[in-house]
Amino acid sequence: MTFMVDPQFHMIVVFIVTAFSVVSFVREKISIEATCVILLTSLLLLGQFFPLPDANGHNQLSVAKLLEGFANPALVAVLALLVMGKGIIQTDALRAISGLLVKGSGRFVWVSIVFILLFVLVFSAFMNNTPLVILAIPIIQSLARSAKMSDSRMLMPLSYIAILGGMTTLVGSSTNLLVSSTLQEIGYDPLTFFQFFVPGCIMAGVGMVYVLLVVPKLLPKRETMVGQLVKDKEFIAEIDVKEGVKLIGEECVEGVFPSLPDMKIKLIQRGGHLVLPPFEGYRIEVGDILIISATRDTLTSLLARFPGVLLSNDQEEHLIQVAESDKEKEKSESADIETSVENAHILAEVMIPPGSRYVDMSVDQAGLRHAFGTIILGIQRRARVVRRRFGRVRLEQGDVLLIAGSRKDVYMMRESRDLVVLSGSKADVPMAKKAPIAMGIFLCVIGLAASGILSIPVASILGAVLMIATKCLNIRQATRALDRKIFFLVGSMLSLGVGLDATGGALAIADSILLLPFADDPLMMAAVLFGIVAISTNILSNNACAILFTPIAVNLAINLGIDPVIFAITVVFAANCSFASPIGYQTNLLVMGPGHYQFSDFMKAGIPLMIILWITYVFIAKYYYGIG
Repeated sequence: MTFMVDPQFHMIVVFIVTAFSVVSFVREKISIEATCVILLTSLLLLGQFFPLPDANGHNQLSVAKLLEGFANPALVAVLALLVMGKGIIQTDALRAISGLLVKGSGRFVWVSIVFILLFVLVFSAFMNNTPLVILAIPIIQSLARSAKMSDSRMLMPLSYIAILGGMTTLVGSSTNLLVSSTLQEIGYDPLTFFQFFVPGCIMAGVGMVYVLLVVPKLLPKRETMVGQLVKDKEFIAEIDVKEGVKLIGEECVEGVFPSLPDMKIKLIQRGGHLVLPPFEGYRIEVGDILIISATRDTLTSLLARFPGVLLSNDQEEHLIQVAESDKEKEKSESADIETSVENAHILAEVMIPPGSRYVDMSVDQAGLRHAFGTIILGIQRRARVVRRRFGRVRLEQGDVLLIAGSRKDVYMMRESRDLVVLSGSKADVPMAKKAPIAMGIFLCVIGLAASGILSIPVASILGAVLMIATKCLNIRQATRALDRKIFFLVGSMLSLGVGLDATGGALAIADSILLLPFADDPLMMAAVLFGIVAISTNILSNNACAILFTPIAVNLAINLGIDPVIFAITVVFAANCSFASPIGYQTNLLVMGPGHYQFSDFMKAGIPLMIILWITYVFIAKYYYGIG
């Protein structure tokens, strides 16, 4: 059953769906995937019950038209490049190169930091920058601490550098590929590999100067979760309150528990919940785990007064056996206790990277304690501590876990490709045997795509297949690399783009922009377009903006008598200006947790960068592209 209505009705409905999507993406009350499904379903129902026939009588909002975005070559290429990036991570193929850049120490630490950032800038032009940022985060942290500065002042610059590098070539960002694909669907030739390389390098160069010299000074010094727990280099330990322990029932008075006068209680884990200071009026209960900071002497004294509270049953039994077999019982017991406590309670921060098998698992399902022997003490999501029951919290990419375990256990976690240990570099982990193969595949794919021998979708699919065929990664790892958010977001936004184009919505938006007083000045319109897209990309996402604004840019260019490709490239640059918001680009989300940033930090550092790049683009448009 279908109904014929005025074409204006279709445009109004598409605008309503667009507005709903924008609001939903910004508010994040429901997941991105759910928003995309609602958007797509609304368009499918619109096309089903209210068809929009073209001159030949074909429905422009048919199921085939609306769903063809999910088979779009650019989307397929983006997903294949994600698989290749996963292969690079899995084999540590870039570790040897990055290792050469971090040999400096002392006064050369800053040189190493700059070289690492240059390394990320260059490689971001030719591969997905997410694996590059994952690789560089622990290295930058380690170097920043060697330079005696807060790593929070260098992690946001790392993300910015990766985004700037992605502006220079067609495969540098999924945004670039989607603009090219949308341009091709409208009826123009797709962008070539190096079509905007020169202006992109100018933009990236100007941006990098600001990022290196100014951004670190704008960012506040933020402590890590470990740093927040211990500031005076006191020893961190946990007190396990078991049945029969004399601490049970003690109440905190004026911030101190009577039996623990020389210790600082940092947090209490009770039944899967985190209890944070102040503890006034709290009573210690059976099963509580107290995270404390104290000197070694204080801990030794505590163990003498409350045997077993610092150790697990297995550790305690082991110490008893050692003590019984040793003739000098007291000395042996004291020494072994101190060693055991020191080794059993090392704190570290671990990040869940994209493509990790732990994504969407609850803490209980992940079983890190069983797999590595470590205990999760805290979860930080977008710089906020998650205070729900740990066992039920579902892990997301970018989550930072505060863990406690032995040095051996933490070292084992460093070898996992599903976790990123943030407390230091992984440079001491041997490079996998498959690393040269993965790097060879990557270079061949880039060469074939850049030379035009193979199209980018074909080259990227070939690379993904070769990664699996050469066992650089297996099918399960490759499947996890396929980010469903990107799949749903790009596919549904392409459907929305079809709706805006078919109903005349894109043309209507372009016509409304042309009503501005200076609409007859092409350079001013290019600047306005850049500004609108740059602001929108920080509210929505770079991929959504690329798809939505490319048809609008093309219509603007046609009305102004300018080459539409120039305005399409304008969208490329502007949509990559995702600096002022953590939700604008994935690498911003990745550094938000480890850097302990707040939303305002991105605005403080990112808005000036957007303005600088906007001014730079105006000069490029005038003197490079000749827009007068």
